[in-house]
Amino acid sequence: MKCSVYIATSADGFIARPDGDVDWLHRPEFDDAGKIGLVYNEFISTIDPIVMGRHTFEKVMTFDHWYYEGTEVVVLSTQSLKVPKHLAGKVRVTSGAPEHIVTELANDGKQHLYIDGGITIQRFLQAKLIHELTITVIPILLGSGIPLFGINGTEQLLELIEVFSSEKGTIQKRYRVV
Repeated sequence: MKCSVYIATSADGFIARPDGDVDWLHRPEFDDAGKIGLVYNEFISTIDPIVMGRHTFEKVMTFDHWYYEGTEVVVLSTQSLKVPKHLAGKVRVTSGAPEHIVTELANDGKQHLYIDGGITIQRFLQAKLIHELTITVIPILLGSGIPLFGINGTEQLLELIEVFSSEKGTIQKRYRVV
């Protein structure tokens, strides 16, 4: 089972503002971010389900439309979570340690998981289940916010696969976890 991360951060390493806001990602000056390196549509076509935490799911639910049409979404939550009727059959809510989630999804025939959301990524990294990280760095300093890697991570060596940059300063780094 392969587990991959595909995410954007500010230049100072934040995935969202302290309140979870990600509007800075959608500024017109950063529109080139989705056009360099491993573009999102190419990446998403290689994965089975997206595995995300409850906070990420709740944030995604505030967007104008559902970005994951045709892809199963597995939401990790230890709390009760109501899935909207229009997403019935598209979103599954479960809980458990990352190892349990990977085993459960492998038993369902899944082969490549997209791990999304700060806490979820951190937990899968700590469990040494992430194989590849694609991090797109947006040229903005937020100053504070939700960090991608948190403060309680474990040391892990990375091997650079490739790096891309745009004229506007966006950098995409792809790493293999050693």
